[in-house]
Amino acid sequence: QVQLVESGGGLVQAGGSLRLSCAASGRTLSNYAVGWFRQAPGKEREFVARISWSGGSIRYADSVKGRFTISRDNAKNTVYLQMNNLKPEDTADYYCAADNSPQRVANNPGYWGQGTQVTVSS
Repeated sequence: QVQLVESGGGLVQAGGSLRLSCAASGRTLSNYAVGWFRQAPGKEREFVARISWSGGSIRYADSVKGRFTISRDNAKNTVYLQMNNLKPEDTADYYCAADNSPQRVANNPGYWGQGTQVTVSS
């Protein structure tokens, strides 16, 4: 079983940047596809981005394309979400998730982290 811990959230002004990290323990993250999700207050959790185990296949939600970049460093057992040009509507709790399947990780991943809060002020 893999355990996931997110970090890097915080308060930032609109137009600013943050980099979230998702660190794994228990098992090597290189065996898993990893996704990022977010949940804003009063809204359902939504898919943000996902990356295959090798990093060769990446997908983004339309709302973040061109602003967010997902990447991974398997040697560090960590996946990143670089968020640029942040908008107030990006305010949410951000979660990373992992699964053996790149398809399933975007819809119903098996493992979840506890989340990190991102607040973008206008």
